[in-house]
Amino acid sequence: MTRKLIRPNFSEIKEKMAKSSNKKKTHPSYETYAENYYYLKQMNKKTPMVIVCKDGEILEGVIEWYDKNCIKITRENAPNLLIYKSSIKYMYKQNEKKGNIEKDKNNDNKTDKGE
Repeated sequence: MTRKLIRPNFSEIKEKMAKSSNKKKTHPSYETYAENYYYLKQMNKKTPMVIVCKDGEILEGVIEWYDKNCIKITRENAPNLLIYKSSIKYMYKQNEKKGNIEKDKNNDNKTDKGE
């Protein structure tokens, strides 16, 4: 009885490996669209916002629209403004102003007293 050695065809394996290596996995997107969601939410509700600029200027108004680089603020008894996002330090809802300042003062007092 003679035995025959069975070898796999390496050319088929090489072709499969080449096909699988051509398909690169894509990385997940780093864009969460959270900023867009926040702007749309505030625009639809016409929420009065406070915008603090990097130079310390404080602006109050409602966000009318936004794009990649700027936002447009509608203000009462003052001209509307187009503000570059790069010049904004932070922003918050106008009705949260008093609560945040009081919380910040209380936290500062606790840390000063060593509590």
